[in-house]
Amino acid sequence: MKRIVLKVGSAILTQDNQLALDRLLNLVNLIVKLKQNNYEVILVSSGAVAAGYTVLQLDKNIISNKQALASIGQPLLLDRYIKKFMQHNILSSQVLLEASIFNDQVRLQHAKDAINTLLNNNVVPIINENDVTAIDELVFGDNDQLAAHVTYNFDASLLVILTDIDGYYDLNPTTNKDAKIRKVVTNISSDELDQDCCANSQFATGGIVTKLKAADFLIKNNLAMFLCSGFELKYTQEFLLQNKHTKGTIFRRDDV
Repeated sequence: MKRIVLKVGSAILTQDNQLALDRLLNLVNLIVKLKQNNYEVILVSSGAVAAGYTVLQLDKNIISNKQALASIGQPLLLDRYIKKFMQHNILSSQVLLEASIFNDQVRLQHAKDAINTLLNNNVVPIINENDVTAIDELVFGDNDQLAAHVTYNFDASLLVILTDIDGYYDLNPTTNKDAKIRKVVTNISSDELDQDCCANSQFATGGIVTKLKAADFLIKNNLAMFLCSGFELKYTQEFLLQNKHTKGTIFRRDDV
């Protein structure tokens, strides 16, 4: 079995202040196909705050409001996942983590044991950061870097980030028509990592910079990351199941 981590962002899961249930269903169908082809899949899902906002419109720029929205939205989001997976007779579970767990070997080992037990029993673990109780000093703040640490610490070989862009470009594609996708990236410069974070969605927290930081962490730990569109999943499916690289960017060491 090949173990991977799939991370999906808020921009994919929401549209017009509603959960994008068609995209969520497409994501579940992709995971089912992967599982049918001997993949173990850990899902890192954003969207709790956005899901909470669909039923209670609080100003998410206020920390207490954001925490309240996450508290409301997490069970709403999980309920959608549970129902979609159950259509395929697959159980799913909720795993809320804080950044501090990765510096605590005892707690980390307990989490690893739980994840392994879930995967061994054909359950899809759905991981999110515990936004309700996390504090600034002990928080990732974005699920891209959380997913990278999950990949490294929970023995996955690849992180797949599904987002609102179809790859990493050599230039900003929104302002430069000549921008081209970099299909393979083996080194990320300090200038790229030091850019200002600029998310494209009101509920996203990182933009491309947090994804580059996640990729840089994995490359330095001899692991890989694939970045592709979450709007059109066929390119990710082709990459994972057919080894066909049409769109998307693979970040990996240059000697792999």
